[in-house]
Amino acid sequence: MLVIRFFRTGKKNQPSFKIVVTDKRRASTKGRFVETVGFFDPLTKKKVLKPERIKYWLSVGAKPSNTVHNLLVSEKIIEGKKIDVHKKPKKKEEKPTEEKPAVEVPKVEEAPKEEKSTEEKPVEERPAEEVKTKEEEPKEEESKTE
Repeated sequence: MLVIRFFRTGKKNQPSFKIVVTDKRRASTKGRFVETVGFFDPLTKKKVLKPERIKYWLSVGAKPSNTVHNLLVSEKIIEGKKIDVHKKPKKKEEKPTEEKPAVEVPKVEEAPKEEKSTEEKPVEERPAEEVKTKEEEPKEEESKTE
């Protein structure tokens, strides 16, 4: 089966494409294609096509790749609708309702975790210097003032 597709040429980061007719089962590398029917440079958007040869190969039974088909439609060589080239992501199917299992498993509720605040420490965790009762503080102040 024959196919009309792009054959990449050009340097690294400077792509250009030949539009060639080749066998679908065979890679078109190293010039192993039936005929060159056009040229496309994506950097300058330059397009050179041979519409008579393209129509001939389509009449013989060659099928264009999706990208070449879109190019031929935009150049009005063939009529039709463009094909979506990029795949659309699949939508996840949501479950309508949660189904109850055949055997009910009791749910264990976790106890809420206690958060320790840095401002107030329990008396056991305070250093000995910080532990002072309210009664001791005024006595020290009185002894200092005398």
